[in-house]
Amino acid sequence: MTREYSSISVETTLNSGINTTATTMVLPSVAAATALLGGVTLAPGNVDIFTVAIDVDTVNEEIVYVTGVSGDTLTISRGQAGTGTPGVSGIAHNAGATIKHVLTSSDLIYFNTAIQPDTLTAKGDIYAASAAGTVGRVGVGTNGQVLTADSSQTRGLGWSTISPRIGQVVTATTTNITNTAGAGWIDVSGLSVTITPTLSTSKILVVSSFGTIGSSGSSSVYFSGYVQLLRASTSLQSSFVGGYYPNGGGVNTAAYSPFSIQYVDSPATTSATTYKMQINNIIGAATFSANPSGTSVQISAMEILV
Repeated sequence: MTREYSSISVETTLNSGINTTATTMVLPSVAAATALLGGVTLAPGNVDIFTVAIDVDTVNEEIVYVTGVSGDTLTISRGQAGTGTPGVSGIAHNAGATIKHVLTSSDLIYFNTAIQPDTLTAKGDIYAASAAGTVGRVGVGTNGQVLTADSSQTRGLGWSTISPRIGQVVTATTTNITNTAGAGWIDVSGLSVTITPTLSTSKILVVSSFGTIGSSGSSSVYFSGYVQLLRASTSLQSSFVGGYYPNGGGVNTAAYSPFSIQYVDSPATTSATTYKMQINNIIGAATFSANPSGTSVQISAMEILV
């Protein structure tokens, strides 16, 4: 049951007498009942209690729990806090007996035995029950562990280290065509993805594939270029694609070369991290292109929790 309290409760009286086992008492009016509860609303089903004393400061004083209200009539649980047989019987009271909201020794014992915040001794500690009404501390685990149900543990919960698994996948898809006629790295349009790792220990698997084509033109023997994967501005891996005719026989020649990459990175961060593809016509082809056919291509970044 939930104990309810009010600092603005107004004392009232019994409208009619009650015997030792009565489970209801009638007040002078609905307004008197409302004022006695001092703004407290008791939930249906007798799940809340509001403590009052009848015949306050007399030899007939009895502590009762008010568990329900209907108009001017209160449902009560008798003989609380040593003033009778709890929940069964108490003391007989006459009409006109005073009724007052009180704090009892039972309340103070309840507060004293409640869970105290200082039983949580570390950041991340939690409470869990070992049985009905019995609660205690479960200490925080280590980074990367997960809390699982475990009947072998005193409180039914335990921290576990799990095998590596995919935490999240972020994908970018594009049909853009990227062309370059001069030397220098340029971004492959649309093949950039940003992922925010959950753990600083996570690995990031980056996967992408697309076609490239290099054209030698009328004066060059090269129809090739470079492709690279970057994390932000850091080059992680670069590859040569295409070809050339060393004896000068490859003018006006073009070559289509598929490119794919699977790269496992360790960014060691939980901040947003961007991966992107670039191409470079550094070899001297007339033109070098990524995804020249304009098909749907992707770059994906997968967090592997370890």
